[in-house]
Amino acid sequence: MSKTRIPEGYRSVLSVYETQTAIGMLKRTFEDKLSAALNLKRISAPLFVYPETGLNDDLNGVERPVSFDVLETKKTAQVVHSLAKWKRMALHRYGFGPGEGIYTDMNAIRRDEEMDNLHSIYVDQWDWEKVITREDRNETYLKNTVCDIVKAICGTSEEMKKKFPALTVKLCPDVKFITTQELEDKYPDLTPKQRENAAAREYKTVVIMKIGRKRRSGERHDGRAPDYDDWELNGDIVFYNSLLDCAFEVSSMGIRVDSDSLNRQLTVSGCDARRGLLFHRMLLNGELPLTIGGGIGQSRTCMLLLEKAHIGEVQASVWDDETAAVCREKGVYLL
Repeated sequence: MSKTRIPEGYRSVLSVYETQTAIGMLKRTFEDKLSAALNLKRISAPLFVYPETGLNDDLNGVERPVSFDVLETKKTAQVVHSLAKWKRMALHRYGFGPGEGIYTDMNAIRRDEEMDNLHSIYVDQWDWEKVITREDRNETYLKNTVCDIVKAICGTSEEMKKKFPALTVKLCPDVKFITTQELEDKYPDLTPKQRENAAAREYKTVVIMKIGRKRRSGERHDGRAPDYDDWELNGDIVFYNSLLDCAFEVSSMGIRVDSDSLNRQLTVSGCDARRGLLFHRMLLNGELPLTIGGGIGQSRTCMLLLEKAHIGEVQASVWDDETAAVCREKGVYLL
């Protein structure tokens, strides 16, 4: 059964051609604002990696990567889930120093993703990563970086509304930081997703912190791979989407693991076997730079700022027959 729900009376405020034009402008505008705010340089990135490098993102640890054999090398490659670990290796190889960073287009296939208004098996992100010092590994630095990203998104929205006056979306630039434990304490009778919705409705722009660690209840708010974010120093940036009346995550980010937190999180997660992979060996040996980084959804950001009800209105992907029928019936044009 399709999980797509189109709000009653919804009609896109932009035509299909206007939408395509707006997507291009939005991406260029946001990239300029993001790179200026965080001192990032654009680089090229891979679509696939070899699994034995340990560079692919394991997400929640259960998603199946898309794999294929490479004729010339006689080896199997995997389409990336994200570039969380690859970027850190790139910063090491390119010799970047503290305060310098990179961003890139990340395109991925997540074949096990459940499809609904916000989710597709095709994922496109601005993946970014920045070298920091040991002294920067703290909540204050994380929060300041979050505020810079939120400011870039809100600034992009204002520029889009000047170019396309039909757009009326209002984003709140003031960020409410809340931990997963504080969410549980505030909304004890709700599920994790319901807590996010409630917080977004109340605060409009929320950053949910400390994802991956267990709460006092013994449960995790959400899964987080043990080998990129430090679970004590991460966060998801969530806006309130008034069109869909829900929490709308646009970015997952955090200060990355150092050797101590990686060692601890691998053990807690039962992933000690990863210690033998190249990336993990280098990190445990202190050979990789300390970094902060994340992914910012391109289609998600376009969907929010262009006031779209379905992610298929801003990206070309594949959909189940029932979703296609629901959108067709409601006059929603899937690219």
